[in-house]
Amino acid sequence: MATQVQFRRGTTSQHGSFTGAAGEITVDTDKDTVVVHDGAQAGGFALPSLKTAQEFTATQNFNATTLTDGATISWDASANQVTSVTLGGSRTLAAATNQVDGAVYVLSVVQDGTGSRTLSFNSNYKFTGGSAPTLTTTASARDILVFTSNGTNMFEIGRSLNVS
Repeated sequence: MATQVQFRRGTTSQHGSFTGAAGEITVDTDKDTVVVHDGAQAGGFALPSLKTAQEFTATQNFNATTLTDGATISWDASANQVTSVTLGGSRTLAAATNQVDGAVYVLSVVQDGTGSRTLSFNSNYKFTGGSAPTLTTTASARDILVFTSNGTNMFEIGRSLNVS
């Protein structure tokens, strides 16, 4: 059952709901402090700020995903920041959609059990030296390409070829 809580930001209030104990979440006007009052702790507790450098004591990562193989391979960068595709034929990688300026994206390209597959790239992929790498064509081989984005283009910042 959802419990109604009040969310406050600065002087404006909005209502929302969540499943769990009653409480209050307060976000300051600068959006750099979040305090959760959950009814269990006097004064509440502060969540990490997104505007402040954080030191983590456990791994933080993006879960690896898999792109769907096809004649033209689509890449939704918002849902697939670290991803792979296994080539079942010679393919074309379409322009990545939903890129974020400054984000880093990792693509693993894997040959199927037959190998000898090629991959051509949409013009929004920009490669070191001006041309796409020649991918490894050995059966089951893996090549890893790393990009950074300006929100429109994917700029190669690293590659590891034949890492199987």
